Amino acid sequence: MTTSALTDLPGPVRARIVALTADVLPDVVRLPAPVRRVASFAPARRARAGGAVITAALAGEEGEELREHVAASLATTYAAGDSPTDDRPPVERAALAWLLRAEGWEDTLDAALDELAASATPAVEAEAERLRGRVAALEVELRDLRSDRKARIEELKSENATLRRRLGEARAAAREAGSGRDEALAEAKAAQTRAEDLLAERDRSLRQLRGQVERLESELGTQRRAARSEREDASLRARFLLDTLLDAAGGLRRELALPPVQGAPGDRVEAELAGAGEATRGGSVTSAAHVEQYLAMPRVRLIVDGYNVSKSLWPSSPLDAQRIRLLQALAPLVARTGAETTVVFDAASTTTRPVVPAPRGVKVLFSPEGVIADDVIRDLVAAEPTGRVVLVVSDDAEVVRDVRRDGARAVTVAALGGLLG
Repeated sequence: MTTSALTDLPGPVRARIVALTADVLPDVVRLPAPVRRVASFAPARRARAGGAVITAALAGEEGEELREHVAASLATTYAAGDSPTDDRPPVERAALAWLLRAEGWEDTLDAALDELAASATPAVEAEAERLRGRVAALEVELRDLRSDRKARIEELKSENATLRRRLGEARAAAREAGSGRDEALAEAKAAQTRAEDLLAERDRSLRQLRGQVERLESELGTQRRAARSEREDASLRARFLLDTLLDAAGGLRRELALPPVQGAPGDRVEAELAGAGEATRGGSVTSAAHVEQYLAMPRVRLIVDGYNVSKSLWPSSPLDAQRIRLLQALAPLVARTGAETTVVFDAASTTTRPVVPAPRGVKVLFSPEGVIADDVIRDLVAAEPTGRVVLVVSDDAEVVRDVRRDGARAVTVAALGGLLG
């Protein structure tokens, strides 16, 4: 007799019905609200995550209407008049028969369920045989455990008898020792008296030592106050002398009209390094080692022609990716050397300025509308004082010529790239 209720079908058949329904849910119209949410899942998640919802909907009051809509969608993939003897597995035939309800579907469903039950019988018998073997093994294990427990009980009984014998011997020894207890008590009292006398003597000595400590602490406090007063007097005298020297030095500078000091002790070393480090390509610094030496100088200024560098190093990346990559590569170099660094990007032809997160120690500038980045770099170099080490990274020939004329050192993109890795 045919079983038409979904809940009465075997588990594999119900699972296949749910899977077939989940495959066509996006094509089914007028879905119940819970099933509509499941239809929006990815195909691989519908049957797994929404299986319970689909089962409840097919078995509920509106289940017949939902089944008819699903059957209409399945009709485009599966033939409604398939024979019960087709080559599909019995689970597939039973699921299709229940969903499509073609003519004679009851017979198809019964035949598929009978074939499924027949194919499951050998597996059930094999499982029963396995369980019988497991029961036999457990019975053997139980007999072994009982035997071990019996042996353990006998062992504990033997240990208990031994402990009882030892207890009796200890009690007998305690009774024999009771006779000498009075003598030991008298000796203990005498020892206690001697200890009390010794403790009283030590208390007297302790009180004497405490008195000496208090006297010494009082003397130490007096000496500390005297020393503090002497230090304050000496500090006051030194301050007076220092103020006198400062006033005399200021008066001497005004009297001699001495000008402020120009340059720094390292200027000569910087000049020698500049002469040794500039090689090839019109005097530009082309060695990463020389760039590293320049960056180690005090108060060094590093100006980077942003797009000129990024387009040379990463030509296949878009501009926004080039900007981010350049700034991320400069961050460890600036953190290691402490150089004051500015990166200038060309924005002359646009009115918008992107938001760029700058690393610590790096300033990011976009040229104003109508002004190219080369002019901004020339202005930055011209604003620096004479004698300061200024490095400009660019392969633009005009920029290199102009910044070198204003006293800056030109650095090739390849030399900086060697430091950026």
